[in-house]
Amino acid sequence: MFKYLMEHRAKLIEEHLLQELKQTPILDQKLYQAMEYSLMSGGKRIRPILLMAAADAVGAHGIKGENFLSVASALEMIHTYSLIHDDLPAMDNSDYRRGKLTSHKVFGEAMAILAGDALLTLAFEVISRQKNVKYPVLLEVAVELSKAAGASGMVGGQSIDLESEGKKIDLATLKKMHLGKTGALFRAAIRSGAILAGANNQKISALTNYAENFGLAFQITDDILDVEGEENYIGKPVGSDKKNLKATYVTLTSLDEAKKLASETIQNALDDLKDFGEEADFLREIVQYLIQRKK
Repeated sequence: MFKYLMEHRAKLIEEHLLQELKQTPILDQKLYQAMEYSLMSGGKRIRPILLMAAADAVGAHGIKGENFLSVASALEMIHTYSLIHDDLPAMDNSDYRRGKLTSHKVFGEAMAILAGDALLTLAFEVISRQKNVKYPVLLEVAVELSKAAGASGMVGGQSIDLESEGKKIDLATLKKMHLGKTGALFRAAIRSGAILAGANNQKISALTNYAENFGLAFQITDDILDVEGEENYIGKPVGSDKKNLKATYVTLTSLDEAKKLASETIQNALDDLKDFGEEADFLREIVQYLIQRKK
């Protein structure tokens, strides 16, 4: 069931992303091509899938995560924008993403920047297109996502990352960096799904803790894959973190210690779901999937 839901919901997101993109008036054809190139280049679609799973975990009266495809798609647009900008020469300077040439290698740096800008702003228009959700709730979700994407979240984390290159930093700084750069969107995805489905404060709090542990576990396993993953699986050169002198959970501890920390963090995430029933089984399975993933 887990594999089916992952594939089924990833397909739903793919279809909805293209639908949202095609119904948007875009003045320049090359800009449209650049947006579509990165947005439809594959990927696991974990963030929108998490949003839907969180809604499933708390939804009552037949509320299901698949009711919120517009918000879920907007979240993926924000994520894709961040990847386009992260890959730029002034940032992580990556030539490949998901096994394909990065946007700036295909369309040039200027068009890549514009494609990222366009996807970020389009995301909030797409949120407004969500049907059957009251506007105060949509506004709450929009604020949640904007904070996660901005200076107090993803952009702030990326800033710390850039300032830390080539420097020795401690684990506390590394954790702060990734709570923003990687963890903030996971947190927003899960909290937004819960908010959309009408969760009470107790459940939102428990899911927030789960999200933070999920994000930490995701980053640690990502650092591990950079050391021992296979390039054809992870879609980028193995060892890129070491080459770029980046601090990671592996470089600041050791490979074995990083694996131990990942296992402990995954268990913490599972503990956060102890008061949920089988409706949260997908959230339990996806966090355990992290330790087994190859990409």
